[in-house]
Amino acid sequence: MALLNWLQSLGLDYGWAWFIGQAAMILFFDVVLLVSIAFILLADRKIWAAVQLRRGPNVVGPLGLFQTFADLFKFMFKEVIIPSSANKVIFFLAPLVTATLAFAGWAVIPMAPGWVVADINVGILYLFAMSSLGVYGIIMAGWASNSKYPFLSALRAAAQMVSYEVSIGFVIITVLLFAGSLNLSAIVRAQETTSIFAFSGWNVFSILFPMLPIFFVSALAETNRPPFDLVEAESELVAGFFVEYSATQFMLFFLGEYVSIMLMCSLMTVLFLGGWLPPLNIAPFTMVPGIVWFLIKILFFFFMFAMVKAMVPRYRYDQLMRLGWKVFLPTSLLWVVVTAGYVLLFHHHA
Repeated sequence: MALLNWLQSLGLDYGWAWFIGQAAMILFFDVVLLVSIAFILLADRKIWAAVQLRRGPNVVGPLGLFQTFADLFKFMFKEVIIPSSANKVIFFLAPLVTATLAFAGWAVIPMAPGWVVADINVGILYLFAMSSLGVYGIIMAGWASNSKYPFLSALRAAAQMVSYEVSIGFVIITVLLFAGSLNLSAIVRAQETTSIFAFSGWNVFSILFPMLPIFFVSALAETNRPPFDLVEAESELVAGFFVEYSATQFMLFFLGEYVSIMLMCSLMTVLFLGGWLPPLNIAPFTMVPGIVWFLIKILFFFFMFAMVKAMVPRYRYDQLMRLGWKVFLPTSLLWVVVTAGYVLLFHHHA
């Protein structure tokens, strides 16, 4: 709002001022997110190395801090190889679709009061739509490569991601019943309390607690993270749907995956851990900016993602589908009914 007012004070009409302000905000968020992903990727490799008693990246820059940037330059200057029998248009579009949809989801994530690109009333529906469309980039890559291994991986991806999106959808419905709003900022504010123990108002410490583990595991499957990385199962599918990709195109798939992972971490923070709210309503906790608490909670969830990757062995495909359809789906559906009854009886926020 301050940026919009400043641009209007320069003589721009409202339309141009709004457009330039939104473009500047989107550019700022994207640059910050890209730099953050570089260090998140390094942290993922460091955590994995520590679990296996290795050092991890430690040569490029102090403590290996520039390793991800070195990898970026390597991908940018490598030759792009396109299979002669591939559908070249779709082959080029697939990684762009994956990366673009991953970034688009961040438009409605509130990082602090007023720190959101688009604070729309149906933000959760928009976010669910963006995450659901992400499977199309993988399907396009598998089909356009004109090879049986990427194609099989794309079919796996479609089944896997659709299966776990159902569970995620029901989990989100339970939170919406509690908050009484589809607006993500309103969901955070619904968890606010005047008690000293501010965390007592977070959804994770309510009847919704069982939904957090379901959402967490479903997010692993939705983003193809171990132990659900069957879309990229090297032992069966060479390297999954991106086996024919190289250089910048491979980097876009890799970037889209990590942006989606951080998006899921931020969504769990908003839905269950109170977003930017502090854990205690006393100093010095209340003196810390909300964005700091938001980032700390995101990093906590990412650490859990990294530890699961390092410790849990890969599932078989039949185990993966059984978990989604025979365990998570009926449990989350039952909890929608339980939550609706609880809200009806106690008028919680609704």
